[in-house]
Amino acid sequence: MPAKIRLQRNGRKRYAYYHIVIADSRAPRDGKNVERIGSYNPNTNPATIDLDFDKALTWLNNGAQPTDTVRAILSYKGVLFKKHLLGGVAKGAFTAEEAETKFEAWVAEKANKVQAKKDGLVVSSDTSKKVQFDKETKKNADRANAIAKRHSDAVAAARAAAAPAPAPVVEEVAEEAAPEVTDAPEETEA
Repeated sequence: MPAKIRLQRNGRKRYAYYHIVIADSRAPRDGKNVERIGSYNPNTNPATIDLDFDKALTWLNNGAQPTDTVRAILSYKGVLFKKHLLGGVAKGAFTAEEAETKFEAWVAEKANKVQAKKDGLVVSSDTSKKVQFDKETKKNADRANAIAKRHSDAVAAARAAAAPAPAPVVEEVAEEAAPEVTDAPEETEA
Protein backbone atom coordinates (compact mmCIF):
# COMPACT_ATOMS: atom_id res chain seq x y z
CA MET A 1 0.00 0.00 0.00
CA PRO A 2 1.65 3.29 -1.08
CA ALA A 3 1.02 5.72 1.78
CA LYS A 4 0.49 9.44 1.28
CA ILE A 5 0.52 12.27 3.77
CA ARG A 6 -2.22 14.58 2.58
CA LEU A 7 -4.98 16.96 3.55
CA GLN A 8 -8.55 15.89 4.23
CA ARG A 9 -11.08 18.71 3.84
CA ASN A 10 -13.51 19.64 6.62
CA GLY A 11 -15.54 22.71 7.52
CA ARG A 12 -18.32 24.57 5.86
CA LYS A 13 -18.53 26.14 2.45
CA ARG A 14 -15.91 28.89 1.88
CA TYR A 15 -14.44 28.25 5.34
CA ALA A 16 -12.47 25.05 5.02
CA TYR A 17 -10.00 23.61 7.46
CA TYR A 18 -8.06 20.43 6.93
CA HIS A 19 -6.90 17.33 8.79
CA ILE A 20 -3.41 16.11 7.96
CA VAL A 21 -3.79 12.37 7.47
CA ILE A 22 -1.91 9.30 6.37
CA ALA A 23 -3.98 7.54 3.70
CA ASP A 24 -3.69 5.03 0.91
CA SER A 25 -2.92 6.92 -2.28
CA ARG A 26 -5.83 5.14 -4.01
CA ALA A 27 -8.41 6.17 -1.39
CA PRO A 28 -10.67 9.17 -2.06
CA ARG A 29 -9.72 12.55 -0.59
CA ASP A 30 -12.29 12.51 2.20
CA GLY A 31 -12.42 8.72 2.45
CA LYS A 32 -10.86 6.25 4.83
CA ASN A 33 -7.49 7.16 6.29
CA VAL A 34 -4.88 5.22 8.24
CA GLU A 35 -4.04 7.85 10.83
CA ARG A 36 -4.67 11.50 11.59
CA ILE A 37 -1.47 13.34 12.54
CA GLY A 38 -2.57 16.97 12.68
CA SER A 39 -4.72 19.80 11.43
CA TYR A 40 -4.28 22.89 9.26
CA ASN A 41 -6.47 26.01 9.39
CA PRO A 42 -5.64 28.53 6.64
CA ASN A 43 -8.40 30.91 7.76
CA THR A 44 -6.29 32.51 10.49
CA ASN A 45 -3.34 34.85 9.99
CA PRO A 46 -0.78 33.28 10.28
CA ALA A 47 -2.26 29.88 9.47
CA THR A 48 -2.80 27.56 12.45
CA ILE A 49 -0.97 24.26 12.19
CA ASP A 50 -1.21 21.52 14.82
CA LEU A 51 1.06 18.61 13.98
CA ASP A 52 2.25 15.52 15.82
CA PHE A 53 5.92 16.01 14.98
CA ASP A 54 7.11 12.51 15.94
CA LYS A 55 4.38 10.67 14.01
CA ALA A 56 5.02 12.79 10.92
CA LEU A 57 8.77 12.08 11.13
CA THR A 58 8.14 8.36 11.63
CA TRP A 59 5.83 8.17 8.60
CA LEU A 60 8.32 10.10 6.46
CA ASN A 61 11.11 7.73 7.49
CA ASN A 62 8.86 4.76 6.66
CA GLY A 63 8.39 6.05 3.11
CA ALA A 64 5.12 7.98 3.12
CA GLN A 65 5.08 10.62 0.37
CA PRO A 66 3.65 14.06 1.23
CA THR A 67 1.62 16.07 -1.25
CA ASP A 68 2.92 19.49 -2.26
CA THR A 69 0.87 21.41 0.31
CA VAL A 70 1.71 18.98 3.10
CA ARG A 71 5.38 19.14 2.11
CA ALA A 72 5.24 22.92 2.62
CA ILE A 73 3.54 22.43 6.01
CA LEU A 74 6.13 19.85 7.10
CA SER A 75 8.91 22.16 5.99
CA TYR A 76 7.35 25.05 7.93
CA LYS A 77 7.18 22.96 11.09
CA GLY A 78 10.72 21.60 10.64
CA VAL A 79 9.93 17.92 10.06
CA LEU A 80 11.79 17.81 6.74
CA PHE A 81 14.80 19.62 8.26
CA LYS A 82 14.89 17.12 11.13
CA LYS A 83 14.74 14.24 8.63
CA HIS A 84 17.61 15.86 6.70
CA LEU A 85 19.69 16.18 9.88
CA LEU A 86 19.00 12.57 10.87
CA GLY A 87 20.14 11.50 7.40
CA GLY A 88 23.42 13.38 8.01
CA VAL A 89 23.85 11.61 11.35
CA ALA A 90 23.26 8.23 9.67
CA LYS A 91 25.93 9.03 7.07
CA GLY A 92 28.38 10.14 9.77
CA ALA A 93 28.61 13.79 8.66
CA PHE A 94 28.10 14.96 12.26
CA THR A 95 26.98 13.65 15.62
CA ALA A 96 23.46 13.43 17.00
CA GLU A 97 24.22 16.18 19.52
CA GLU A 98 25.36 18.55 16.77
CA ALA A 99 22.20 17.73 14.79
CA GLU A 100 20.04 18.42 17.84
CA THR A 101 21.85 21.74 18.47
CA LYS A 102 21.31 22.82 14.86
CA PHE A 103 17.66 21.85 15.03
CA GLU A 104 17.08 23.73 18.32
CA ALA A 105 18.72 26.85 16.83
CA TRP A 106 16.46 26.57 13.77
CA VAL A 107 13.35 26.16 15.95
CA ALA A 108 14.27 29.24 18.02
CA GLU A 109 14.86 31.32 14.88
CA LYS A 110 11.57 30.14 13.37
CA ALA A 111 9.67 31.00 16.57
CA ASN A 112 11.16 34.51 16.51
CA LYS A 113 10.09 34.99 12.88
CA VAL A 114 6.54 33.84 13.61
CA GLN A 115 6.31 36.10 16.67
CA ALA A 116 7.67 39.04 14.65
CA LYS A 117 4.99 38.45 12.02
CA LYS A 118 2.25 38.35 14.66
CA ASP A 119 3.57 41.54 16.26
CA GLY A 120 3.78 43.20 12.84
CA LEU A 121 0.17 42.29 12.13
CA VAL A 122 -0.95 43.82 15.43
CA VAL A 123 1.06 47.00 14.80
CA SER A 124 -0.17 47.33 11.22
CA SER A 125 -3.74 46.77 12.38
CA ASP A 126 -3.39 49.49 15.03
CA THR A 127 -1.74 51.83 12.52
CA SER A 128 -4.44 51.28 9.92
CA LYS A 129 -7.15 51.89 12.52
CA LYS A 130 -5.46 55.15 13.58
CA VAL A 131 -5.11 56.32 9.95
CA GLN A 132 -8.75 55.46 9.29
CA PHE A 133 -9.82 57.34 12.44
CA ASP A 134 -7.79 60.40 11.40
CA LYS A 135 -9.38 60.36 7.93
CA GLU A 136 -12.87 60.12 9.42
CA THR A 137 -12.13 62.94 11.89
CA LYS A 138 -10.91 65.21 9.07
CA LYS A 139 -13.92 64.35 6.93
CA ASN A 140 -16.30 65.11 9.81
CA ALA A 141 -14.57 68.45 10.48
CA ASP A 142 -14.82 69.40 6.79
CA ARG A 143 -18.48 68.44 6.77
CA ALA A 144 -19.15 70.53 9.91
CA ASN A 145 -17.35 73.53 8.37
CA ALA A 146 -19.40 73.23 5.18
CA ILE A 147 -22.64 73.07 7.16
CA ALA A 148 -21.63 76.11 9.25
CA LYS A 149 -20.77 78.07 6.09
CA ARG A 150 -24.10 77.20 4.47
CA HIS A 151 -25.91 78.21 7.66
CA SER A 152 -24.09 81.57 7.88
CA ASP A 153 -24.79 82.26 4.18
CA ALA A 154 -28.48 81.48 4.72
CA VAL A 155 -28.66 83.79 7.75
CA ALA A 156 -26.98 86.63 5.83
CA ALA A 157 -29.40 86.17 2.91
CA ALA A 158 -32.37 86.22 5.27
CA ARG A 159 -31.17 89.43 6.91
CA ALA A 160 -30.63 91.06 3.55
CA ALA A 161 -34.13 90.10 2.40
CA ALA A 162 -35.77 91.33 5.62
CA ALA A 163 -34.13 94.76 5.71
CA PRO A 164 -35.37 97.42 3.18
CA ALA A 165 -32.81 98.96 0.91
CA PRO A 166 -32.29 102.50 2.36
CA ALA A 167 -29.42 103.41 0.06
CA PRO A 168 -31.52 104.66 -2.93
CA VAL A 169 -33.75 106.81 -0.69
CA VAL A 170 -30.76 108.61 0.76
CA GLU A 171 -29.45 109.45 -2.69
CA GLU A 172 -32.76 111.07 -3.79
CA VAL A 173 -32.82 113.31 -0.74
CA ALA A 174 -29.28 114.38 -1.42
CA GLU A 175 -30.12 115.32 -5.04
CA GLU A 176 -33.14 117.46 -4.03
CA ALA A 177 -31.06 119.42 -1.53
CA ALA A 178 -28.25 120.02 -3.99
CA PRO A 179 -30.07 122.43 -6.38
CA GLU A 180 -31.19 124.68 -3.57
CA VAL A 181 -27.70 125.32 -2.39
CA THR A 182 -25.92 128.02 -4.44
CA ASP A 183 -22.72 129.88 -3.93
CA ALA A 184 -24.02 133.21 -5.17
CA PRO A 185 -25.11 135.73 -2.53
CA GLU A 186 -28.79 136.39 -2.33
CA GLU A 187 -29.92 139.78 -3.50
CA THR A 188 -32.34 141.66 -1.35
CA GLU A 189 -34.57 144.50 -2.61
CA ALA A 190 -34.47 147.64 -0.69
